[in-house]
Amino acid sequence: MTAFDASDAAAHPFTAFNFEVDIKVDSVSDRVCMATFSECDGLEMSMEPKTIREGGRNAGPVHMVGPVGFGELTLKRGMTANVDLWRWFEAVSAPGGGGLRATADIVVMAADRTVQMQFRLEGLLPVKIKAPALSAKDGQLAIEEMQVAYESLRLL
Repeated sequence: MTAFDASDAAAHPFTAFNFEVDIKVDSVSDRVCMATFSECDGLEMSMEPKTIREGGRNAGPVHMVGPVGFGELTLKRGMTANVDLWRWFEAVSAPGGGGLRATADIVVMAADRTVQMQFRLEGLLPVKIKAPALSAKDGQLAIEEMQVAYESLRLL
């Protein structure tokens, strides 16, 4: 994968925003998430700086690096052919399953499906999974919304 250069708009036309979500949980499945979603939100990091006021430094305080926090990933309106996301949530909520964490890759693609950038999330814990209203005319299993908390985020 080549480095992303945001200044070159002609080389990276995001006319159709495409992405893939790949979630792996060792004891459930190599690919728990074999789904496509219409929305992916919550890729965020924030830091709470520590402010120190030094005697004799009248120009202002010194800001030190503080703890880093991460957002909660929200996936909306997904279609899948398996039930592994539901099984992962059940396994985590079962007695003794609280340590069952996942790793996820969010891959952003251009209109021609070439990889533009990739995020890696680690320490995923499912927080919410919601089914849509069921309809006999749809032949696939659907997920209205899924939320996962994560412990780290990095750009690959």
